[in-house]
Amino acid sequence: MKYPVVLFIALLMAMQVSFTQEVVKQELEEVTVTAGRIDLPFSKNSRTIKIISSEEIKKSGANNLADLLQQITGVDIRRRGTGGAQADLYIRGGSFDQTLLLIDGIKVDDAQTGHHTLNLALPVEVIERVEIVKGAAARVYGQNAFTGAINIVTKDVIENHLTLGIEGGSYGQKNASVTVSSELSTSSHLVNYSRSLSDGYRYNTDYDNQQYFVKSIFNKTGLPVEMIATYTDRKFGSNGFYASPAAIDQYEETQASLLGISTMIQEENLMIKPQVYWRRNQDEYVYLRHNPSAYRNLHISNKVGVELNASFTSSIGVTGFGVDLASVYLSSNNLGNRERFMTTVFLEHQFKLSDGKLDITPGVAINYFSDFKFHAFPGIDLGYQLAERWRAYGNIGYTYRIPTYTDLYYTSPNTIGNDGLEPEEAISEEIGIKYLSSKIQFSLALFNRDAAKLIDYVKENETDPWRAENVRNVNSRGLEANIAYGYRIDNHMQKIAFGYTFLKDDVKNLDISYSQYSVNSLKHHLTANYTSQFVKNVTQTLVYKYAERTSGDSYAVVDANVTVSLRNLEVYAVANNIFNTAYTETNMVPMPKGNMLFGLRFFFR
Repeated sequence: MKYPVVLFIALLMAMQVSFTQEVVKQELEEVTVTAGRIDLPFSKNSRTIKIISSEEIKKSGANNLADLLQQITGVDIRRRGTGGAQADLYIRGGSFDQTLLLIDGIKVDDAQTGHHTLNLALPVEVIERVEIVKGAAARVYGQNAFTGAINIVTKDVIENHLTLGIEGGSYGQKNASVTVSSELSTSSHLVNYSRSLSDGYRYNTDYDNQQYFVKSIFNKTGLPVEMIATYTDRKFGSNGFYASPAAIDQYEETQASLLGISTMIQEENLMIKPQVYWRRNQDEYVYLRHNPSAYRNLHISNKVGVELNASFTSSIGVTGFGVDLASVYLSSNNLGNRERFMTTVFLEHQFKLSDGKLDITPGVAINYFSDFKFHAFPGIDLGYQLAERWRAYGNIGYTYRIPTYTDLYYTSPNTIGNDGLEPEEAISEEIGIKYLSSKIQFSLALFNRDAAKLIDYVKENETDPWRAENVRNVNSRGLEANIAYGYRIDNHMQKIAFGYTFLKDDVKNLDISYSQYSVNSLKHHLTANYTSQFVKNVTQTLVYKYAERTSGDSYAVVDANVTVSLRNLEVYAVANNIFNTAYTETNMVPMPKGNMLFGLRFFFR
């Protein structure tokens, strides 16, 4: 660990705390976790959940979701460059295929590959909060939530508002965005457009990203109907992103879109939430940017679904139930034309005992896949209110992942898929304790996951191609601790937060000549966030991230930002990797050294 950096941060924090402190008592705003059938207040949930509010997003200095999630312990974002052009999402040592992303509760997984999970990462300007659920969540969300799930909750319109943003910085970064919200008598609308460009921080890492987002609520005086629509277009040089670091001329273009329509029906003790959605992704990859005909893949995937979630409150507790029907279509010059129909039925019930102090929530999700038949994910959550602010909890569940179309059918000169693959599966357990007050938030959790039939690429002879097989068993166990402390100095709010995750992977040995599988999780992951305000209208944040992987590689990165808020204007500066740390997050792709971004936001009401 880079001790001088840790001491530097500790010194700043000690200086801050040494000032005369006036602790102002305030009540915590209770957040309801929404991405499930039984809506539960954050403080009453029996899982390890991290909520990132819009205010925290604003103070983080991150201008895209990938950079924001980098600041959360237990979440491993393996970026390939800057600007969120391409990044993979991992939670607690799982793979990028084992984590589910949702937008307002709509599952946006891609059947081709988990590499596309963050293609629909929304601009931070339209995000109300991010709900991060760590641990097996298949019973709640279905397949792909093998190691966790992240739900992006979008903002509601509360006033007429116009925000213009412009940014510029290192590597020819040029970013612009406009956000308009309109509150009408029977409808409301939120519209955002953003574009980000960069010349790249090294050869062939330039990008041009555009994103469109619309959220509308119609018939507000009757049965409200909500519509969200988003479209992302990304073009980026992919120097060493895939294949090997020597493949410096790769290039990729992705287009991802989502259209969702939903409503909520409340009838006394019954609440019903129906929704329909269409998710599309297009990915074009070329091995040689200036000679696309040498090797080119084009994949187009569509997912069309309808989901109905409901909850019923009775004298014996709350029953949650739902059904999700979806069809997936893939057209690919490499993977072929594929179709899959999926049905998932959910059922859970929360019992409350001991005068409401003890809650027990057993449940099950049953899946049918047209190409993998029936599977079930049973599980149970338990929680006990030890005191007003202390809660103990535990959960256990079965989880699994259907192979992606890339696992099943991909072919290249040195790799072949396997259409005989079986689903990956695991049993996951967790116990934890949390304390929540207006000043201090603390949580500690121990977790364990026994995974079997994990997909590996293996071969018998050196000259053979790699072939996908269900051959791996891995036990992953560890602990996670988080603490945040908020206080005031001269009526200015200050906050210090620390997070630490330890993860140990026990990979079972195989009698195989050659194996491609390489567990390289974050064995030690430490994050620290320090947000302060010394004078009126000026806030600053310092972010520290330390990562040590299973391979032994380690690095520490420090980011900082400062914001000056005037009446209708914000001026800010963000400094990333201020100590010029040399490091990689995936595939030997070097991350940028120190770089700056300057920005202006104009507000019109």
